[in-house]
Parts: sequence; C-alpha cells; structure tokens
Amino acid sequence: MSRYALQRSWRLETSAPQRRRAQSGLPAPHAAVPVAPAWGRPASRPYARIIAAAAADASPAAGSIDESIFEPVEVQPAAAPAPAPRGPDDPPDLPALIRLLDEHFAAASAADMDGDPVAELKAEEAATRLIERGRELGLVRGFGTARQLPKRLYTIDELKLNKVEPEMLLSPKDASLIGVRNQARIAAAAGLAAAAWNGHWDTSSILLALAGGIGVLVADQVANGGGGEALLVDSLGRVLVRNYGPRVAYHEAGHLLVAYLLGLLPRAYTLSSLDAFLRYRALNVQAGTRFCDAGFQAEVRSGKLKASSLERFSCVALAGVLTEYLRFGRAEGGLGDVLQLDTMFRALQFSQKKADGEVRWAVLNCAALLRRHAALHDQLAAAMVAGASVGQCVLLLEERLAGVEDI
Repeated sequence: MSRYALQRSWRLETSAPQRRRAQSGLPAPHAAVPVAPAWGRPASRPYARIIAAAAADASPAAGSIDESIFEPVEVQPAAAPAPAPRGPDDPPDLPALIRLLDEHFAAASAADMDGDPVAELKAEEAATRLIERGRELGLVRGFGTARQLPKRLYTIDELKLNKVEPEMLLSPKDASLIGVRNQARIAAAAGLAAAAWNGHWDTSSILLALAGGIGVLVADQVANGGGGEALLVDSLGRVLVRNYGPRVAYHEAGHLLVAYLLGLLPRAYTLSSLDAFLRYRALNVQAGTRFCDAGFQAEVRSGKLKASSLERFSCVALAGVLTEYLRFGRAEGGLGDVLQLDTMFRALQFSQKKADGEVRWAVLNCAALLRRHAALHDQLAAAMVAGASVGQCVLLLEERLAGVEDI
C-alpha cells in the first residue's frame, strides 16, 4: 500500500450532485504556508516498537477492528464540561502542571536509559493521568479536542480538490541528504587523490588507503547499521543545505502538534542525529518524536484495537510527510512513517480498499489540522529548534489555543 495507497483508483457510486454536496463538507483549499527561516529513547519515527509488536502478533483474531470506523459519522469534540472541583493534590495552575509533566517525562526517559520498562511505563501513565486531570480542571483546553473531518470514504478527486497531490506526498525521497552523501564521497576521493599526489604515494600506499577507508565503512555498517555515516551526513546536511534543518524541525513539530490535538501526549523529541547521539549514544537516528502510548500498546497486546486509536495513529504517522508537503511542496523525509502505517494495516489484515480509505481520510483530516493551526505550527517548530522541553511545548500550545474557538 504505502506510497501507492492514495493513487489507486476506485469510485463511490454517487451522482454528480451528491459528490458536490460531499465535497462541500471538506475544508476550503488553502495555499501552502511559506516557511519561516529560522528528545526519549530516540526512534527514527513514532510507534516503531508498537508496529513491530503488531506485526509479530498478527492473526485474524488479533487483527479485528470495529467496522464502524468507516461509517460517515461527523467527528466533533464534545462540549467542554464545567471544571471539576480541585483536590489537594491537583496542580493549582497550568505552569505547575507543566512542571509536573516535565518531571514525569524526565523520569520516563531515565527509566528507559536504565532499562527499567516498569518504571518507564509508570511515569508515562502518570503523565497521561496528569494531562487528563488538567483537562477536567479546565487548565488544559487543546489536548484531544480538535475538530475532525467526517469519517467516510474519500476519493482521489477530493484530495486534489483540497490541493493534495498523492504522488508528491507518499513517495518521499530524501534528495537533500542523497546529494550531501554524494558530495561527501567526492570530497573524500578528491582529498585522497590530493594526498597521494602531494605525498608521492606509490601504488601500494594508495591501495592501502582505499582498503582502510572501505574497511571503516564496512565496520560502521556491521557495528552501527551505517550510523556513523548517517551522523556525518546529517550534520553536513545542516551546513550545506539551507532548508534541511527547518524541514526536519517542521516535520517533527507536525507530529507533535497533531498528536497533542488528537489526544496523544508527546514525551520526547530529537531533531538531529548529533542530538540523539549526545543524549542517548544512539547512532543511525536522524530525528524522531516519542509518545506516551501505553494505552495503544495495551490495545495491541490484547488484539482489540479501537477505531479511535487507529484513526489517531494514522494521522500522527502521516503528520510529518504532510507537513513537508504543505510547507515545502514535496515530502523528502518520512518514508519510515508511511511504511510503518502500511505494516499496521497488513497486521490488521485490511483489504486494499479499506487501507486506502483510512489513509485518504487521515491525509485530509491531518491536512485540515495543519492548515488551521499553521501559525501555531510555526511557533512550535521555532520553540523545538530553541531546545524547549516537551512541557514547554505543551505550555506554548495551551497558551496559543486559549482563545481559539475552532480547535
């Protein structure tokens, strides 16, 4: 499915007037917003460990899902209830809640680094309970309250009507880093040739140097999965390619923003291979966002995945590539996101038509969120580049959403 999911043709049996009425329920097309110049166990993309678990446990029983997700039901957030009475252990205000959140996130990351999954899970659950309690108290307004599109089967034409071209979206090719990698190899070869010329090397010396270089690359592939080369290329890309750093920042900010609006609490993020290496001594990681997803894991282990969980997963997985498409005209990073979503659908034993329908809805729903909150996305990406903690990012989101009616 992956890159071709949106491009397969199938029709809904509707008349032209019906199609026009259905299309009128979609958000009006918007032009892409111009780019403003400008942690967590690292995972190259969200939900990596969950996807692996789902694929390993896939069976007809484990792949069951509520068919009602494909009914054309308007998905609207419930009216905000009156704030719950505050207890003695509740945070008095939003900044106090944010401080507690960051403490839980730090505890989860420390437990992860120590290899203590029980403590890590407890910290994640505590953070999730805290943010939900904040919503009950009226301290948190934006978490999981976004307005979403009606859930139905959308067509290719409806995607194009909303200025989403599938071939430009689900075929990410990291052209920037490919070019940087090629330039680095050429520079290394030129440096070797210059050293050989100036040093008057004989043939055996040249061959020895070539063998040494090849040996280093092979050792890196065997020991680190190519992580050393990836670290070097990613670092060079930020120097040689003007919009590479902002592209990655916007990509991860897209994951974080959409996840928060749909009720999935982000826990950590990293924006570069160097950052991941310095924080976790992890190689072969370009960038990624980690979430408090214990509830999703429990559903996968039980073999019963809720429709709402799948919808949320699909939107969060596609938020990065959609961000790049809307902001830069084409997605370069995010192939892993698309492949993970494909793996999930295979684990659930979805037909091609059902998988296509889920992806198309997720694309339009996510695009509507990103367009609606474009200015907030700008501010979030800038805050992440500046090194804001996840708690500080949550504070930013809540402050900017405080006076917004249409979340």
